[in-house]
Amino acid sequence: MQQAPTTVRHLLVRRDFRRLLLTRLASQFGDGVFQAALAGTVLFNPQQAADPMGVAAGFAVLLLPYSLVGPFAGVWLDRWSRRQVLLVANVVRAVLVAVVAALVLGGVQGTMFYVAGLAVFSVTRFVLSALSAGLPHVTDEPSLVSANALSTTAGAVAAVLGGGVSIGVTGLADSSSGGYAALALGSALPYLAAAWVVSGFSRPYLGPDHLTLAATVSARDVLHGMVAGARHMVQHRPATAVLTVMAAHRLFYGVLTLMTLLLYRNTFTGSTGLFRGGLAGLGEVLAAGATGTLLAAAVTPWAVRRWGKAPWVTGLLVLAGVGQLVLGGLFEPPAVVAAVLTLGFVAQGIKICVDTTLQESVDDDFRGRVFSVYDTLFNVTFVASLLAGALLLPESGVSLALLVAIGGGYLLTAVAFTRWSRRPGHSLESPHAAEPAPAPPPAPQERPRHQVSSSASASSGAKGPRSNRRSLRNRQA
Repeated sequence: MQQAPTTVRHLLVRRDFRRLLLTRLASQFGDGVFQAALAGTVLFNPQQAADPMGVAAGFAVLLLPYSLVGPFAGVWLDRWSRRQVLLVANVVRAVLVAVVAALVLGGVQGTMFYVAGLAVFSVTRFVLSALSAGLPHVTDEPSLVSANALSTTAGAVAAVLGGGVSIGVTGLADSSSGGYAALALGSALPYLAAAWVVSGFSRPYLGPDHLTLAATVSARDVLHGMVAGARHMVQHRPATAVLTVMAAHRLFYGVLTLMTLLLYRNTFTGSTGLFRGGLAGLGEVLAAGATGTLLAAAVTPWAVRRWGKAPWVTGLLVLAGVGQLVLGGLFEPPAVVAAVLTLGFVAQGIKICVDTTLQESVDDDFRGRVFSVYDTLFNVTFVASLLAGALLLPESGVSLALLVAIGGGYLLTAVAFTRWSRRPGHSLESPHAAEPAPAPPPAPQERPRHQVSSSASASSGAKGPRSNRRSLRNRQA
């Protein structure tokens, strides 16, 4: 038996994988443009104060209410066509950013502005959940690590490029409210492009396997769905373990994010050789984070094949702790940029392993709910750490004691996760990952729209023969 290839080249041969990847790239490029325009409007506007609590409150208003949207999103992603969700959500985002642009142009701040921004962020997390839940339908299980490394990393880099383009345009042109409004409106174009690309899939192509069309989803449906999803997740120890690691990482990451923003807003105001302060310096930080993300995408699949997911996650946590203590503690722009590069490497490496573990360990019919819980946890822990950091950080952003605590927290998390992973039956590795696979078939072509049931198993090769047969029977029915 021949082992199935797991290289990036093997993935890019698949037309359906390329289509979903392009959907992600267009979508997240638009995210980068919109978020940079929003940051310029709120954080780097000279007419507005940027104290720690003000920054944290802004993030809380924009991100925390998503915890109310997440449960509904998860149920919808397991009941409705994920292709339709991606198409409609991107069109809705294009409309919403036009509303935000109008508010920026009119100088509107306060409740109305934050509500409009919140709507865009909520739909964005919905889109990212659908992209992750649909990924196993366009690849095979042995390739999931490589598929996550390529798709999530490429998406993160696209977001950074979008932000970089936005910052560059701001520096060359108008940095007034009119300029930021134009940038926010410009993000609608990538969103519409993403909707057009994903429309090339047939409705059931991205799952869920047992498609249930429902006109309405009641609060009772949501409650029962989330309870079932939580029970399913708890029954799968690898899923619970990696989500706990991600929650701890996001707690530390949120404080470091606030610290970096305050440093570039209030401390790094001039230029130091190649390194600048202000919004331009923040662009350098984004570039460093993107570089770390790319490196993680290149190294993580090889590292997982060599050592496994659990040892690699442990190593990343140790690297994060040591890197922040050694580099970040200098509180100079070059050292901060290097620390952000290290943190970008760690964050993306952990995310690849978490995404892959969830995709391997939970059933497809629960995957939307699990990824929505994941995204909700992702936001809630981040905002909680921002609020904690706002109480502990000075306006300058310089706090060696807090940085030492974060470094120690990463190291303690590494120790705890290592002890968990060494217990019997606590492996993160998929039982199918090491099995020899049949010789790969010729390069798959995306099925015509009228051929749905006959190729159902090909669209979800990650789920194994039994699940494929069950999926085929349901779609034929």
